[in-house]
Amino acid sequence: MRKTLALFAFLAPATLCAQQGYVQEGEFGFGVGAAHYFGDLNTRANINRPKIAAMAFFRKNFGNYIALRVSGTYARVGYSDVYNDRNEYMRRRNLSFNSNIWEVGLQGDFNFFKFQPYSETLRFTPYVTLGAALFSYDPFAYLGGDKYFLRTLGTEGQGSAAYPDRKPYSTMALAIPFGVGIKYNINGRMNIGFEIVHRFTNTDYLDDVSTTFVEPEVFPPNPDGTPSPAFLLSDRSYETGAPIGAKGVQRGNSKQKDQFVTGIIYLSFNLQSYKCPSY
Repeated sequence: MRKTLALFAFLAPATLCAQQGYVQEGEFGFGVGAAHYFGDLNTRANINRPKIAAMAFFRKNFGNYIALRVSGTYARVGYSDVYNDRNEYMRRRNLSFNSNIWEVGLQGDFNFFKFQPYSETLRFTPYVTLGAALFSYDPFAYLGGDKYFLRTLGTEGQGSAAYPDRKPYSTMALAIPFGVGIKYNINGRMNIGFEIVHRFTNTDYLDDVSTTFVEPEVFPPNPDGTPSPAFLLSDRSYETGAPIGAKGVQRGNSKQKDQFVTGIIYLSFNLQSYKCPSY
């Protein structure tokens, strides 16, 4: 009896280890892809002007289904009213912007299937991701070949004594990233994946467009008497016909916040993946 118990005690860990296989503690990775913006210049959620995006991340796994991710993302976004061929007013408005977004996020990843590197049958899973992020942005546009950052110009009267309720907006904002993805373990140590993550933000100024036009008097001319960049960039409809901007005329929709999305393909490398020792 004692010999039987001793043999069982010796074989039990090996049996348990064989059942558990490899344990993936975490992974780090990087990827590239595309980003797109949705907001006052792209109200129909068209995906016709994608720009570059990149990501780096570290993912800590808590078992085979749940992980916590810290990520850094770069996304270039931009749009122009010239692409609005179905809305004559927006085409005539003729506004445009570009912006570089730098984001730091904390997200929870939830696998649909048990994911276990080195396994022949558990090396693929779709997943969902949800979290919170902080990002910086600073919209700019070009006029006569020169680049102007729009926030400092106060194109909707921000910072003007005529509009004390319109304060300059911050270049920092919050976002809720929500997305879906898939990943596949290539050779135990390396994974390949693809994910689409949509950001719901708390700013309506990603594109520098939110409320109404203001009167031209808000933008003093240059010392030589020529129109200031702020005046010329606040209402660019003069480039497509008679100016449409006037005090109180709608320039944007402040009731809807701006959003952006990234689609990224990535490689990741498993950390501290252990195989149970042989007995």
